[in-house]
Amino acid sequence: MRINLLNKKGEEKFMKVFLIGFMGSGKTTIGKKLANYLKFDFIDLDKFIEAKAGMSIADYFAAHGEEEFRKMEQEVLKNTHYPENVIIATGGGTPTYDDNMDWMNENGKVAYLSLSPKALASRLEHSTTDRPLIRDLKGEALVDFITGKLKEREPFYNQSKCVISASDLTAERLAFYLNLSYPV
Repeated sequence: MRINLLNKKGEEKFMKVFLIGFMGSGKTTIGKKLANYLKFDFIDLDKFIEAKAGMSIADYFAAHGEEEFRKMEQEVLKNTHYPENVIIATGGGTPTYDDNMDWMNENGKVAYLSLSPKALASRLEHSTTDRPLIRDLKGEALVDFITGKLKEREPFYNQSKCVISASDLTAERLAFYLNLSYPV
């Protein structure tokens, strides 16, 4: 059974939820759990980008650079036909490019999954995913890189209506903070 969201007039409405945050913050992991909990669809924006590009994000970065990647990312973000009720895990840099953050806030609910640089570094050092921006970084160099990138990105991330610690985050708690609690 899918959740039916109603507006103040009792009319059915549809919901897009964008999960933003630094790489390793758990956007995909908690996004899948939240989608399952709410009976929403789930989209990993990176997977859509890879399908459009015909290659991995790491390969696209290497071939075309970050600027071209961000342009494609924005095109996919804004021009995807989303299901009626959907959780969308974005890339870590998605909110920082052009007007993407404004667009997401206008077109759905946005939740920033926040973690400290050390917590992010701990998760990323053990990740099996190829991440082009941190490929050769370990230990304090990784923490320093994350600290610097967060300083650049947090002014964008903090424009979301919901800022929540991703440490020990559950689907139920995130649904509650987004005011999407499953009906009993």
